[in-house]
Amino acid sequence: MPGAENVAPQRRPGGRAAKVKEAVHRAVLEAVDERGVDQVGIPDISRRAGVRDSSIYRRWGTRENLILDVMLTASERTLPLPDTGTLHGDLTAFATALIGYLDTPLGHGLARALAFIPDSEEITQARDTFWDRRYHVNKVMIERAVARGELPRGTDARVAIELLIAPIHFRHFLTRRPVDAEFADHLATLVIRALQPGTGEEDR
Repeated sequence: MPGAENVAPQRRPGGRAAKVKEAVHRAVLEAVDERGVDQVGIPDISRRAGVRDSSIYRRWGTRENLILDVMLTASERTLPLPDTGTLHGDLTAFATALIGYLDTPLGHGLARALAFIPDSEEITQARDTFWDRRYHVNKVMIERAVARGELPRGTDARVAIELLIAPIHFRHFLTRRPVDAEFADHLATLVIRALQPGTGEEDR
């Protein structure tokens, strides 16, 4: 066929770049699981993934960017949206899942990374993207509750979700007080009560 020898081969989607990314992501997760997020370094990741240091730096720039990218990607698959049929059931299930997740190396490492890795433009963007995605997934719990009449129309879904997760993170990182199934159930009750009409200052 005329000119066939001059046709450049097409790159297949998910070629070498995708394989490198997959290998590096897997290596980071293994290292975090074995050593904790604070002990993860580029040389170790390079060795585990079979990828040159220069390739990792070229793609991610810094150790912090790499760790946050890997952990954000992995965590999005770890906390599914509950659908128990009631708001209390959904909030309890989500709180219980979050408590369990924070007790894993991945969950603890991600939370530490989000809170303590120094800000940069890339880190800020990754953090904002992560929380926006989590909000858009989890706001469905609040929207369903409004549709069922469990919450008033106009309920601020973002605030509702923050009310649920903030005490869990506070205990996990600061006070180290117990967070268990009983706490998750109690927290769900308190959040629902706080979101009901007629619970403001004028009723005290």
